[in-house]
Order: sequence, then structure tokens, then C-alpha cells
Amino acid sequence: MIPRYWMRWAGEHGTPRAVLRWQVRRRDPFAVLLNGQQGLHDPYPLIDQLRGPGGLQKTSLAYVSFDHALVRSILRDSRFGVRPAIGDELPVPVRMAAERVPVPPNPVEPPSMLVLDPPEHTRMRKPVASAFTPRAIGRLRDRVEVVTTELLDAMPSNGSVDLITDFAARVPIAIIAEMLGFPAADRELFLEWGDKVTPLLDIGTPWKSFKAAMAAIEVMDDYLAAHIEKLRREPGEDILSTLVRSGDLSLPELQASASLLMGAGFETTVNLIGNAVAALSAHPDQLAIAQADPDRWADVVEETLRFDPPVQTTARQVLEPLELDGVRLRAGATIIVSLAGANRDPDVFPDPHRFDISRPNAKDHVAFSSGVHACLGASLARMEAEYALRALYTRFPDLRLRGTPVRRKLFTLHGYEHMPVDLGPVTRTSAPDDLADSAQPA
Repeated sequence: MIPRYWMRWAGEHGTPRAVLRWQVRRRDPFAVLLNGQQGLHDPYPLIDQLRGPGGLQKTSLAYVSFDHALVRSILRDSRFGVRPAIGDELPVPVRMAAERVPVPPNPVEPPSMLVLDPPEHTRMRKPVASAFTPRAIGRLRDRVEVVTTELLDAMPSNGSVDLITDFAARVPIAIIAEMLGFPAADRELFLEWGDKVTPLLDIGTPWKSFKAAMAAIEVMDDYLAAHIEKLRREPGEDILSTLVRSGDLSLPELQASASLLMGAGFETTVNLIGNAVAALSAHPDQLAIAQADPDRWADVVEETLRFDPPVQTTARQVLEPLELDGVRLRAGATIIVSLAGANRDPDVFPDPHRFDISRPNAKDHVAFSSGVHACLGASLARMEAEYALRALYTRFPDLRLRGTPVRRKLFTLHGYEHMPVDLGPVTRTSAPDDLADSAQPA
């Protein structure tokens, strides 16, 4: 596997990593921000330092925008695409050699819709979207309630747990596994694969992490191929069975879609729940408001998405020469779009560094991106997080952090690896009332 993937790593991550590390040694703030291996607990001071007076900033490494209006415009503009290029600055023979090394279907390579532009993206997304309609999300509420209650029942009164591994990660992985027709016994595999594959979303992933990700992807794709073949013989009522029956997608496209749904259906929600607990723990006045009025938990979710989004950044490529914010950009240029920076734009969100669940325009955040690549699972993530947080603080209203939570050493995906908590006594063993049927998609 080493000779097979090394050239691709060199083009996609090795060269950017060398440049990034050199800039970090020079204490370049943008390089430090991008250096996910540092696991920055609080990236927002650097974002403020880099924001600048205009909408588009030229840094030592790339153009970047932290401006809410410009970020939304770029995400919605068909002149920008998502297909990443392998080492644009590499010598042509090296770049071509890297591009000839295929990788198995996975969330960060074609034919994944994550890195496809219309019309291919539209063809891939349309059949999957049926799993995330308001009616489909409504049908999942009962399962979210059951899974959440089972997890809380297993937690000891006046005990201590790791809130990420024992709760926040368990809710979404159970739901997405059911949506894809996977056996409950295999959920641990998905957690392991997700942990190994997610570093590929960062810039300059180390070779060791890249190699581990490729090994996990190969095993995952073998599993998915066998699972899809089983569904051809014995289809169920899950979304993957529906896709298999439709015949609209090839096997590699089915594998890529399944792996993307596994990752997206898990990563966003686990980070959202963890980030919300951290924010509420740091702002007990806001926790008190939510505990006094159960209807405010939806506001907790929206303000968390704005204040500390699970996905910090994305990127777009310029598809044709154009002028943006007074800057002439060539075709092929890359713009890094800071979702986290846009969500703390002081021109849109007054006092942006204050966590305030009463903020009237919190839902104007771009945590789920925007345009054709807006997150399909936004409604599901909102519903899961809202119910999980309500149920958690209803059962354990005195929950407190135990020490300092440990951030994941990633940049793009922003969440916690471990969050030890003291639960406090159980004060209620029944689940909170069902979420309102009026939950809306993003």
C-alpha cells in the first residue's frame, strides 16, 4: 500500500504540509490556524486577527474570507466549484502520476457528491435527499428518543462518564446505522473508520494518518460492497436499500454515498452536542434559561452552530476568471471559506463572541454551508442534538465538566475527543416531551 498511495499523499497533503509547517515555524497566524495537529481550543482570536477590513483576504497561503456576506455569496455562486486539485504547483509529471493513483470510493474523493459539481452532483444528491425530507426526519424522532433514553439509563447517578464516547457519539451513529441498514453490532466499526478517515478533510495531513485512512477506506469499501450485495438480495426499508433498488447509482457511487452519509450523519452531530455542552458549561446563565423553558433547546442548538460550528471551513475553486471583492482571480484559484469566521462577523452578529441563546438572528449562521452543497442532514443533526441535550439536562440537571475537555487535533472538523463530566444525581427518569412536529429543514 505504501508505494501505491505515497505519490498521491505527496500531491494532496505532503507538499502543502511542508509549506504549512514552514509557515507555522515563522508564526504565520493563518498557518497556525490551519495546523489542525495543534488542536486549537480557541481558534477565534486568530480569526479576528486575520479578518481584516475587506471581504477577501490574501494570506501567505491562500485567499480566504471570514465575511458573512461574501461567504454566503461564494457558496451560492455557480462560478465556484468544489473539486479539489492535486498539487497545482507541483511539476506536471509528478501531478499526473499522483492523479493516476486511484483510491477506493470514499467521502473525500469522486464519485462522492462532496467533491462533485453540478450536473454530476445533482444526479448523486437527488436520490439521497429523500431520506432527509421533513416527513422522513419526523419518522426518526421515535428512534432518537429510544436510543437517547437507553444511553441515559446506562449512566450512573452521581457518576462520571466521558460525554463524547459514552453519549454524544452514540446517538448519531445508532441513527445513521439504522438509516443505512447496518447491523447494530457493527457500530463500533463505523466509529473506528470515521476516526481514521476524517483527517483527510484537513490540509497537510501527515503520511501516517493518510496511510491509516487509506487502510480504513479499503476495509470499509469491502464491507460496503458486501452489504450492498446483501441488500440486492434482501432489501429493507432503509435509504441504502432504496438507492440499491432504484438502480440510479453504480456500485462505486453507492459506496461513496454510503460512506459520506456515515461520516456526515455522525461527525456533525457529535461535535454539535459536545460543543453545546462546553458552551453551556462556560455560560451557566444561558443553561439556566434553557432549563427553565424546554422550548429554548432549539435556540441552544442554533446559537451553538453559530458560536462554535462543528465544521469550521470549506473551500471553493474558481471555475472561470472573475473579479471578487475588487480582486482579479484566475481559473483554478482556491478560496478558503471560513464558516466559523462568517458566523462571528460583527457586522451581522452584534457582540459575536458572546454565547446568547436569545440572539434573534442566530439562524443566519452558515454552519451547514449554503447553496447546492448545503448539508443534506442539517434537519437530522438539529433534531438529534436538540433532543439529546434536552434529555441529558432533564435527567442530569447538575451535570458539570470534570477537568478540561480535550479537543480533537483537527482543523476542519471542530469538536472534542474527550469530555469527562460529573453527572450529578438523577432527578427525572422519564424522557422529555417529544420535539415539536414543526421542526423545519435547513
